[in-house]
Order: sequence, then C-alpha cells, then structure tokens
Amino acid sequence: MVCSAAPLLLLAMTLPLMGSPVVQASQPGQSQAGGESGSGPLLDQESEAEESVLVSVYVHLDFSDKTWPPAVSRTLALPAASASSAPRPLLTGVRLTTECHVNHEGYFYCACVSGYQWNTSICLHHPPCQSPHNHQPCDCLIFSHPEPGYCQLLPPGSTVTCLPAVPGILSLNSELQMPGNTLSLTLLLSQEATNLSWFLRHPRSPSPILLQPGTQVSVTSSQGQAALSIANMSRHWAGEYMSCFEAQGFRWSLHKVVKVPLKATDVARLPDRLSISCATSPGFQLSCCIPSTNLVYTAAWRPGEGSRAFSFNASGSACFVLAVQRCPAADTTYTCDLQSPGLAPLRVPISITIIQDGDITCPEDSSVLTWNVTKAGHVAQAPCPEGKRGAVRRLCRADGVWGPINSSCTDMRLLALFNRAKLLQAGQGRPAEEVPQILAQLPGQAAEASSPSDLLILLSTMKYLANVVAKARIQLDRSALKNLLITTDKVLDMDTGSLWTLAQAWKPWAASTLLLAVETLACSLRLQDQPFAFSLPNVLQQSQLFGPTFPAGYSISFSTQPPLQAQIPRLSLAPLVLNGTEISITSLVLRKLDHLLPSNYGQGLGDSLYATPGLVLVISIMAGDRAFSQGEVIMDFGNMDGSPHCVFWDHNLFQGKGGWSKEGCQAQAASASPTARCLCQHLTAFSVLMSPHAAPEEPALALLTQVGLGASILALLVCLGVYRLVWRVVVRNKVAYFRHAALLNMVLCLLAADTCFLGSPLLPPGPRSPLCLAAAFLCHFLYLATFFWMLAQALVLAHQLVFVFHQLPKHRVLPLMVLLGYLCPLGFAGVTLGLYLPQGQYLREGACWLDGKGGAFYTFVGPVLAIVGVNGLVLAMALLKLLRPSLSEGPPAEKRQALLGVIKALLILTPIFGLTWGLGLATLLEEVSTVPHYIFTILNTFQGVFILLFGCLMDRKVQEALRKRFCCAQAPNTTISLATNESYILEHSKGGSDTAR
Repeated sequence: MVCSAAPLLLLAMTLPLMGSPVVQASQPGQSQAGGESGSGPLLDQESEAEESVLVSVYVHLDFSDKTWPPAVSRTLALPAASASSAPRPLLTGVRLTTECHVNHEGYFYCACVSGYQWNTSICLHHPPCQSPHNHQPCDCLIFSHPEPGYCQLLPPGSTVTCLPAVPGILSLNSELQMPGNTLSLTLLLSQEATNLSWFLRHPRSPSPILLQPGTQVSVTSSQGQAALSIANMSRHWAGEYMSCFEAQGFRWSLHKVVKVPLKATDVARLPDRLSISCATSPGFQLSCCIPSTNLVYTAAWRPGEGSRAFSFNASGSACFVLAVQRCPAADTTYTCDLQSPGLAPLRVPISITIIQDGDITCPEDSSVLTWNVTKAGHVAQAPCPEGKRGAVRRLCRADGVWGPINSSCTDMRLLALFNRAKLLQAGQGRPAEEVPQILAQLPGQAAEASSPSDLLILLSTMKYLANVVAKARIQLDRSALKNLLITTDKVLDMDTGSLWTLAQAWKPWAASTLLLAVETLACSLRLQDQPFAFSLPNVLQQSQLFGPTFPAGYSISFSTQPPLQAQIPRLSLAPLVLNGTEISITSLVLRKLDHLLPSNYGQGLGDSLYATPGLVLVISIMAGDRAFSQGEVIMDFGNMDGSPHCVFWDHNLFQGKGGWSKEGCQAQAASASPTARCLCQHLTAFSVLMSPHAAPEEPALALLTQVGLGASILALLVCLGVYRLVWRVVVRNKVAYFRHAALLNMVLCLLAADTCFLGSPLLPPGPRSPLCLAAAFLCHFLYLATFFWMLAQALVLAHQLVFVFHQLPKHRVLPLMVLLGYLCPLGFAGVTLGLYLPQGQYLREGACWLDGKGGAFYTFVGPVLAIVGVNGLVLAMALLKLLRPSLSEGPPAEKRQALLGVIKALLILTPIFGLTWGLGLATLLEEVSTVPHYIFTILNTFQGVFILLFGCLMDRKVQEALRKRFCCAQAPNTTISLATNESYILEHSKGGSDTAR
C-alpha cells in the first residue's frame, strides 16, 4: 500500500546559457540519485546560435503536507523575474516530471507524468510499482534510497499533438473474437527493438500475464515485425493485450483490447432439467450463471409470464434467476437468453417435465440429500455443497426405484489450480515461477479430495504441470519435489472403492496419467552436491549426482516388500560423461500403483491376469539438462514365486491408454532364489508380472526340446527311406494307397515343420524380421498340414466303414485329399497372418512362433483339437464295427491286412495327438507342476519317432516288404479273429478295386 507521506516532486527547468556551447551544470536531482539517470547535462534542445544553449536542470521539491492539490501539475508557471531581459541565465520553462510517494516502510514509489519515462537502465534495476493505476512499463518504479533519480523526456512526436512518437504500430485482426477462432496480433516497428514481450491483462486482474509459446500461443518475429497468434479463443483469453519492447533507450508498450463472447458450455444451469409435481410443488426456481467477462450480459427468460426474474453476483460469477410461481400444465422448455450489445443471443434451455396422475415416480428421499419426487426415467439434480462446483445427480429408474448418487462436484480451489496449470501449458504465465507455486498447494488439495471428480481434476493438474516442465526444461528444487511426492503419496493412498474405481470408470487411463506425470516431474530435480532421499509410505525416491570420474557403476537398493535392487553398469554410464558433464540418476519406487494401472498387456503377454509385486520402479538419467532414455539396467525383485515377465509401462499402447510391454526387457536367472532378475535396455517405469500358469524356463526343458526335435527329424528321414524301398509293395490296393499316401504327406510336412522350428531360434526374433515372420508362418502352415493329412486318412476309413459297398475312385479322392491337406491349412495360416500381424499379436515375444497368449495361437490349437475329436469318432466307429463281425464275410487277405493297418494307425496315432495337445491346454489353463511340462515336451517333440515306430515299422505289409528285400524269405501267413468281417467289407468292393489299380 502506498502512503502519501512526505510527497516529492521533480521539476525540469530549461535555462538558456550564454557563452560556450560546452557547459558544465550541476543537477541536484541527478547527483543524489547515485548517477542512475546518467551524468552531465541533459540537453532538450540546442540553439542555432553559438553563444546560447538550452540546458535542462532537474529540481527536487519536498512537500511537508501529505497531499497536494492535483492542479499543481497544471498550474506551474514561470516566475515574473524569469521573464526579464537580464544577461544572466533565464528560466524559460518549468515542467513536472516525476511524482513520488513514500510508504510506511520508507520505499519511494516514483511515477512519471505524461511524456516522461524512466530510462531503460534504471528500469532494469528497480522493481515496478504494483498499484491499481495500471502504469505503463517503466512509468512507476520502487526505490530504496531517499532521493531517486528523475524521469526523462520521451522522444518528441507530432508537433500538433505534442505526444511522444511511439516507434511501432500494433494491429489486430478483430477486436471481437468468437470462441474457437484464432487471434492474430501484428507489431510493425519503425526502430530497432529489443526485449520484446507479450502480455495479457484479464478483466479485474491487477497485473498482466506474460504470454509464451505453448499449446495455444505462437510467437514469431522477423526484421521490423513481430506477431502473436492464439488458437482456439475462449473467455480465458479475453482482456487487454500488450506488446512491450525497448527502443531508443526507453521501454514502450502498445495495447489492444480483445473481447470474447461466452459459449453455451460456459453457462452453468441449475438445474439443467427438472421433473416436478405441480400438486406438491406449485413453484420452482431456475438459474443460469456466467463467469466474469469483459462483456456486459443481461438475461431474458422465455416464457416469463407469471414469473419473477432477478440476478445476483457470487463467487466471481453473475447468476440470473427465474422464480416460476405458477406451475405449467404440460412439459415446458424454459430458455435463458443471454444478451450482449452487438452479439447474437446465447440461448440456454432448461427442460421441465410435469408429473401427471398415473406416472411412475420415485418417492421423496432425504436420507443423504433432499431428492424431490421425480418421474421414472428422469434424472434428479441437487446443488453441490458450498465451495464446490458441479452438480449431484441421481437417476430415477423405470421401475420407480432410485439409482446411485453420482456427484461431479469439484472443489473450487482445486479447479482454480487446474485452470491455472492448463493455461500455463497453453502459454499464459511464467512456468519457472508458477509450477513450484502450484505444487506447493497440491498436497492440501489432495488431502481434501472427496469425490472422483476431485481425483480426476487433481491428476489432470499434475499432467499439465508435467507437460510444462518437460517442454520448458524446468528443474525443480527440493521443496517443490517434496510437495510432488507428498501429493503422490496421498493420491496412491486414496480409497480404491469410493474414489479410484469410479474415477477409472470415467477415465480408464487415470492411473497411467498419474505415472507419466510423476515420472516426468520427479526426474526434474535440480541436484546440488548432496544426494536427495525422501521416503513416504507409498513413495520412495533417491537421487544422486555423479562427477565425470565416478569409479563404479550405479547401484541402489530399497527396503521394500518385496526387496528391490537396481544396477546400471559403468559401461552404460561412461558415454554420458565424455565431455566432463555431471550426471544425476533418480530412482523412484511407487507402491500400490501397479494395482491401479489397467490390465492392458502388449505383444507376448496376451489377456491373462498376472500377479504383480505391488511395486513400480522408475529410473531416469539426466546429463546437464538432457534426459536419456537408453541404458542397460538390471533389477532384482525378491520373494517372487512363479514365472516372471519383465515389463515396463508403455504409454503409447492401446491408443494412448498405456499397457505393459516386454519389448527390450528379458528375465534372467538370478543368483538368489526366489528372485526375479530383469535386464532392460531402456529407462522407464518397470515392474515384473508373475504368471503361475506359464511354462517354467528351465534349461532342461530347452535341451529336451532340441533333442526331441532332432530325434524326430532323424526318424522321419528313416521313414522316408523305408517308403522309398517298400512303396510298390505296400500300395497294391486303394485302401492301402490312400492310407500310405496320407502318411507319407504327414511325414513330409512334419519333417519340414520340425526342421523349421528347430532352426527358428537362430533367427533374429521380432515382427520386423522377415525371416522370423517366414519361419513362424511356415511352422504354422506345416504343423496344420500334418494334422489335416491325418484327418484325410481318418475320413477315408470312415467312408469304408459306413459305405461298405461303395469304393472310392483314386482320381477323385486323391485331389480332394491334397486340397484338404494343403489348401485348408494354408488358408488358416494366411488369415491368421493378415489378421493378427497388424495388431502386433502374431509373434510370441522373443521367439519365431505364434503368440501363446493371443488369438493367433488358437487358430492353431482349435483346428488341431477339432481334428483329434474327429479322429476319435472314427476310431470309435472302427472299434464298434470290429466288435460285431459277420460270419459270411471273407475278403482277400491282402486287403484285410491293409484295412487292419489303417485301424492300427489310428488306434495309436489318435491318442498320441490327443494326449499331447490336451495336456498342452492343461499346462496353459491350470496351475500345474513341472512334470506335465516335461510330459508335454516329450510327446510333442518325439512325434516323428512315434510315426516311424507305430505308423511305419509296425505295419505288417512294411515288415513283410523289408523281410523280402533284406532277408529274401517269405514271411509266414497268420490269421486273426477279425478276418471274416474284413473279408466281407472288401469282397463286395472287389470289382472297384481291380479298376482302381
């Protein structure tokens, strides 16, 4: 507050001096100001004559009265003696330059009168006055010494107006800016200007706000021109715009006033809709409230008959109320028409529903708030408590029962911080000053948060602050960081049921927003020589500063449950200090956050639910003012049971909602057990997911898989060699031909599939590797082809069992078998590739095989299980047929043996395939020990061996052919009890058999 004690006046008097043009004159006001206004005489004007020059002398006048007449500055006149013609220097003019007031603390508030201004050098060393007089830049300064300097005369302008010449012109595209438009201000300069700044003074705001580049503000400058552009105009950008710059040794300011009309969302309606019974409530009140603006608004209500309208101001807003004293007979929509001169009316509707006799209603309820009788299907509305903004709503269900209460009430102080942070991100304000100020107020607001909307507004405020800090590269001090960590601790400690669950129902990415904000702000600490450590129940942070010659790598441990340790090898840190730069490493542990993050899992993790340790570790490295995101980090999570998946939170997954990802991270065998060790190649927010159903990553299983595949490949090659020797002997009838043709194609497909699968680990994994994609596609196709050829074999046998007297022609059946065995699996594999590869769910993480947790894997398992089921039915049909033989059946022995070979192959192969994949599903879906995994691996990888033994070598015709070839002896004939039934089936198809050979 400025007190008018001992006022001061500084006068400028102009005297003509006779003699030499070079004159030394004393200037009391200047000398006692410490030389801040310059030294030597100030010459306003020089005479053309050599013997005369005008000199300005500044005089300091003290007034004993606390006030003086305002007319003093207008009545200054020359004394009569000054007008004489004496040869001594004459006083030719007296002008008032500066008015000074002294406050109760002894500070001088000195303001320049019109046409004068403080020099720029003085202006930079003294604070400006903060007073309601709205002084221009460098017009009013605060001095601590008793006799300040003086204001200087501005450069002369027009001789007619006698105003100073401003070296610039400020133009505006439109004084009235509609909401959503873009404001354009252009400054044209006639003199070289420096220190150009843009300011905005809001209506009823005492001090201007600095405008800087942001999400809405754009500033450009070139030679002799500068421009300010503001996108998406709203009421927050209405006010007086100022362009301030320095030119000709003075500070200049140009002004433009911009008005922005309100839009419908700026108007608060209470209620926005109303259901009322005229029998119980003959009257009601409606209101529409608008925030403060630099436009004048009036309101007109329609319909307004029989009602009384009035207005009042409260909490920085103007409210227009309509008191309806007579209830309308039918449903009515009232309209609040907000009018401002020169603008179209802003119409805000409020719907009124009248409850008629017989309507289903919800009864009056005063248990928590007062809820009046409401018509079914409508929403009742109640005002928020004092100090909060929003509304409380409650649905009256169709059956006349009240629904739950939904509150959107938000603390007005928290809303003010939210708007301040949002505008700071848009470009209003000074981030280095305002971010710590906002952070200092957040702990108190977090402690008082009582609704989901409070929590969401708080998280959004932190997000805006993080964006500002990241863009402006602001470094926070310890006090600001402590306020952030205290706020985070309180947010993580909020009730999950009443706050977090409802907040995440509205905004599923709320916890991801918190993580990103804390991750950004916590890593912006400005470290001094001493390390920083801060511990709270839910937040632990440790920051250290390393010089260019640190001896070892970085290591940190946290006494959490489970225990947590992290290391960064020295080799990863050494490239950061090549230029002698100090680096700071920050480690932040957040408890409870992993349970709040949504269960979104990226490629290689699928949709299963994982157990988490309750910890999220954030590590960041700063070298100078640069943040580094790449670096090797080793983490040990103690007391972990199950199969670990080392993950980090990727904010870009799932359309920006975030999700867990394994990219760049892998689990390693830890020295201590049970401990999950993770190795990641980047720095971010880490955690570990424990899957109790995943296959254990044991070296023995990997070795057994390789041995089994190698044995299968060798067995299948032997099988092909056997068929090369005995093929003509074993395919002498159509049944044998179909069976061995299917088995031969099975061998070829399985041989190629096992070879591809065994060699795939040698390829670089990942969806960007063409070789890895090709290997996964071929494995998928070839393994499916193996099973489809098995299905073809089963269908041929089923036809022989059902259609006893019908023979299959070879020229028709064989092409159908080829189509079934190769075209169908090719279609499955192609569709799977086209469907899941764009979604990033095709390849398993770190392997060239289908994603075991996504839909791609089920396009393989589904057809396999279906084929196993069909084979089981065919096997049951064959067994039932053989258990009821006919005594009249007597086919040739050769065809009887071929049919028995088919049944024997299915009897053995079907359980092998079925047990293998049935047990495989059990290991995926149920919590099992390691024993089923070993059984599954043996049955799966040794398939080629089983085919060689049971499908090839145990075939009687193959055995006879091998004996003939290598032993040169006829094998003895044997009889079996099923001969009569087989003979009957094949005897009636003899004619067709001869034709088909």
